[in-house]
Amino acid sequence: MTSRRTFNLTLGALAIAPLATLSACSKNEEAASPAAAAAPSGRKPNGIEAYAIAQRGTGFTVGALMAANTVYVFFDSTCPHCAELWQSAQPLLGKLKMVWMPIGLLRPQSGPQGAAILSAPDPAKAMSEHEASVLQRGGGISVPSNLPDDVLQKVKDNTELFRQLQAESVPLIVYRNAQSGQHGMHAGAVDTATLASLAGV
Repeated sequence: MTSRRTFNLTLGALAIAPLATLSACSKNEEAASPAAAAAPSGRKPNGIEAYAIAQRGTGFTVGALMAANTVYVFFDSTCPHCAELWQSAQPLLGKLKMVWMPIGLLRPQSGPQGAAILSAPDPAKAMSEHEASVLQRGGGISVPSNLPDDVLQKVKDNTELFRQLQAESVPLIVYRNAQSGQHGMHAGAVDTATLASLAGV
């Protein structure tokens, strides 16, 4: 089920740590699309601000629903590195709650495919099927012809939040470390151990 949660924020600094990044997909590397407009100018949000912005997005929740900590992930359906992060996250879902929020960044089909995953009866199952296809260099899930306009709009709204974060690549992980209380953002896929370190689980 699609789920949105709101949490109280605690003070913390933007966490900057050396991370084992696998890679990321940038709009600068892909064919331009209407959704790939330039990020707004101005000061980049700090970790606490980024976490608050991410909380306004719409996504589907996986993992430990009663966990006190949530990791938000902005992803593009056509990004293979988002698929890598999806796989890396699976071993942590017994103790970590994640909200995956689709955006339309890289290709024309990004938004519709993201909306198809978001509106699926079981978004996590649809995501698993889609990302397995992407990792096998397939085209991902099919997009139904009757996608609800409100779901397509939610993906557009997520994309606007991504721009507000002044991010340039996906996956974008927005987190609060459960141990230190620090908030931060990390662009790029990471392995399971690094994701656990970011989230403090």
